[in-house]
Amino acid sequence: MRLLNLDKITLGVSGTWAGFLRDWDRTLRAGNYPETTRYNYLLAVAQLARYLDGMGMEGAEGAQDPTRVKKPHIEAFQSWMISSRSASTALNKHKALQQFFKWLTVDEAEIDRSPMEHVKQPRTAQKLIPIMQDDDTSKILATCRGKSFIQVRDEAIIRLLCNTGARLSEVGFLKVEDIDLNTDSVHYHGKGSKDRRVRFGHRTARALSRYLRARAQHNGAMLPDLWLADRGGRPLAPNGIKIMIRRRGLAAGLTGIHAHRWRHTFAHAWKRARGDSGDLMLLMGWTSDDMPRHYGASAAAERAQETQVRMGIGDHV
Repeated sequence: MRLLNLDKITLGVSGTWAGFLRDWDRTLRAGNYPETTRYNYLLAVAQLARYLDGMGMEGAEGAQDPTRVKKPHIEAFQSWMISSRSASTALNKHKALQQFFKWLTVDEAEIDRSPMEHVKQPRTAQKLIPIMQDDDTSKILATCRGKSFIQVRDEAIIRLLCNTGARLSEVGFLKVEDIDLNTDSVHYHGKGSKDRRVRFGHRTARALSRYLRARAQHNGAMLPDLWLADRGGRPLAPNGIKIMIRRRGLAAGLTGIHAHRWRHTFAHAWKRARGDSGDLMLLMGWTSDDMPRHYGASAAAERAQETQVRMGIGDHV
C-alpha cells in the first residue's frame, strides 16, 4: 500500500515550499530512503510551513519560502509541538528539520547557514514503558475467539506482534511471501532497509495458517499484502491495525494498549532470561548498543528491586 502522497502532504503550503519538498523527496528517493522515513521527514517540514502560515505576520516570510525561515521560527514551532503533542514528537520533528535545512544548505546552496544552528533538541523524559502482562495479552486474544475473518485475522496479528517483538510498521507492511510456514519464520523489512528473518512459535504458526486459509477465500486474496481489510478487497494499513489493537484492548477492559508495548515486553522478557544483547539486537533490528539498555530498562529495574529485597539493606535494625 502506498503511504506517501506528496500532494496530500503539501496541501495548504505555498508553491515554493511544495516545490522544495518535491525536490527534496527526489533526493531522498535517490538515496534509497525508506518510504516511511521520507513520509516522516516531509510531513515534519510541511507541518512547519503550515504552522508559520498560521502565525500571521510573525511567520509571514518563512510561510512563503523555506529559505527565509529563521531560528525564532524553528523555536516557536518546536515549543508548539512540545505543548500540543509531546517532547518526543518534537524531537522527531527537530531531527527531520535538521536534514531538510542541511539539504538546503549543503546540496542546494540556497542558504548560507541553517536556521537549525544552535536550536537545542527538546529534552525528553526517560519513562519506563509498562510491559504487557501475559494475563492482559490473554484477555485481548480472548476477544478474537471465533471463526469470522476479522477474529482470525486479528488473532494472527496480535500473536505475531507478541511473539516476535516487531514494530507495528514492520508487521503492518508484510507481504504474503514474507511468511514461511515451512520454517515458521517471518521476513521483516526494518528501518533503514535492514531486513531480518525471525522465528515464531507453534501457536503463532497455527494462527497464521488459519488466517491464510481464510484469506484465500476473501475478497482481495490476489493482493500481495498479507493483511486484508474486512470489506472492499483492500489492504489493512498499519493505522488500521493500530485502531484495531486499541479497540481490542478496550473490549478486554484494558486501556493504553498499543503495539509497541509488546516490543518492550519482548525485550523485557529476553533480558530477564539473561539473553544475549547481541542476539536481541539482531532479532529486533537494532544497530545501536543503546537500544538493548533502553528497552531492557524495566527488566533491569526489576532485577535491582529483587536484589534490594534480598539484601535487605537497612531492614535489620
